[in-house]
Amino acid sequence: MNLRDQSGNASRYTNGHSWEEWGYPPASDASCAVALIVAELAANAVRHGRVPGRDFGLRLALDAAAGLVRVEVADAASAKRPPATPPSSVPEGESGRGLLLVDTLAVRWGSAPRHPLGKTVWAEVSITPPTSSIGV
Repeated sequence: MNLRDQSGNASRYTNGHSWEEWGYPPASDASCAVALIVAELAANAVRHGRVPGRDFGLRLALDAAAGLVRVEVADAASAKRPPATPPSSVPEGESGRGLLLVDTLAVRWGSAPRHPLGKTVWAEVSITPPTSSIGV
């Protein structure tokens, strides 16, 4: 999904819609963790990865067998890579806490070059199978 300035709203919609399709309640702990990660990575793409005339992309993938949801946010800014690790302490300013949240909520996260230009920042969140309300 390619998103423009309405990125926050579109990202939240995509995240909630995917969870419902996969059989998970949108208000589950895993859904909320993924929603926070989507919001942080999308905000970073808009703030730090924006290149005039280019959008950023969002991809959510469920690997039920591994018990993971993978969030990928791709932008066109090749030179601006996130740090390999989040800050070791909470910054005093108004920003800088997003990757601390991602690091806390995700099993693992990182970034990779995207060809022909840009990068993809990704995070994986551990999930448990959805509970079925059938027969209850």
